[in-house]
Amino acid sequence: MSLSNNIKRLREEKGILQKEVASVVGLGISHYSKIENGQREASVELLDNLAKFYGISIDQIVHMDSQVVPQEITIEDKTTSEQVRLIAELDEKDKSIIFGLIETMLTKKKFKDFFNKNVAML
Repeated sequence: MSLSNNIKRLREEKGILQKEVASVVGLGISHYSKIENGQREASVELLDNLAKFYGISIDQIVHMDSQVVPQEITIEDKTTSEQVRLIAELDEKDKSIIFGLIETMLTKKKFKDFFNKNVAML
C-alpha cells in the first residue's frame, strides 16, 4: 500500500474528516487532500505531525501493512516522560492496573516510612 493510502486509511479508521486532520497538522484542506490522493508527497514534518496526532510512529505510518514483528519495549531505558506516554497508550483496563500497582507501592512506602520514623523514636 502506498504512503498516501496509509495516511488516508489512518484518518478513515478514526472516523476523522480531512479538514480536521489538515487543521491539526497545519495544512490547508486542499493541500492535505492532494497528499491523501497521491498528488503531492508528504514531508517528514507532516509525517511527524501525523504520527504525534495518531499516537504512533512515523515507521508505523510508512509500513502500515508490514508484517514486521514489533520490538519488545523496555521501559527502564526510557525517560520519565516517555514512560508516561507509553502508559497513556495502553487501553483503559491496563492503565487502571498500572495505576493501581503504583498506588499500592506508594501506600506501602508511606507505611514503611511512618513505621521507621516511629520505631526510631522509641
